Amino acid sequence: MKEKNRGLGLFTLLIYLFLLGPLIIIAVASFEPGSALKFPPQGFSLKWYQNIFEVSMFKTSFVTSMFVSLAGNLLALLLGLPAAYALSRFQFRGKSALNAIFISPVLIPGIVLGFTMLKYVIITYNLPVYTALLLGHTVIMLPFIIRVIASSLANFDFAVEEASLSLGAGRLKTFFTVVLPNIKSGIIAAVLIAFLESFNNVDISVFMTGPGISTFPIQMLLYVENNFDPTIAAISVLLMLFTAALMFLIERLMGLSYFTKR
Repeated sequence: MKEKNRGLGLFTLLIYLFLLGPLIIIAVASFEPGSALKFPPQGFSLKWYQNIFEVSMFKTSFVTSMFVSLAGNLLALLLGLPAAYALSRFQFRGKSALNAIFISPVLIPGIVLGFTMLKYVIITYNLPVYTALLLGHTVIMLPFIIRVIASSLANFDFAVEEASLSLGAGRLKTFFTVVLPNIKSGIIAAVLIAFLESFNNVDISVFMTGPGISTFPIQMLLYVENNFDPTIAAISVLLMLFTAALMFLIERLMGLSYFTKR
């Protein structure tokens, strides 16, 4: 029995090393003082972290990515929340086809979707690059918003909604005071997943960007093409810390909400 537990422990350790090993290597290599990325580093320096804030293209592209991800997330939520509610609450003709349309951006390869949007959104309809980029990110976030919120609504007892309606509350008031508070955790999860999908997106963004407009991941790729210093490793470490802090904040907010209900 002990040998079996040791084998399981060793296997678990190997899995963690396989998953976390590349992240640890990147984090350690980001402190390399030399002009080339090396592991193990030949010393300790924070100059490449400082270099991130001195490169203007990183600052402008980061602002662009944040704006597009947040604004697109808001648009996707305004469209996806009522769509998820309607698909979960009602039975109507064409429901399966409509559900397939909403999830299609996930099924279609990103490079195909990006090229299609380039041809029709930018070239055919001649929309501004920034508007087209926002539209493209809204499209790729919409399936995540709908699927996650629909999963949360699957566990919601609509008899509670019927009780509220029977007691005189209007349908709109019932939706905001009864339905939404019960699926709040699902909405938070949907927004978080959609934001990460948009912020890290490359295949759509590479077709929707233009002169003077670039997202943060695209700018990182362009930087790697011409430089081999540890700046990208330093950016990766900051992004990992940003993601971990965001996850911790969401967990605390959801935990606070749970204890408040109790």
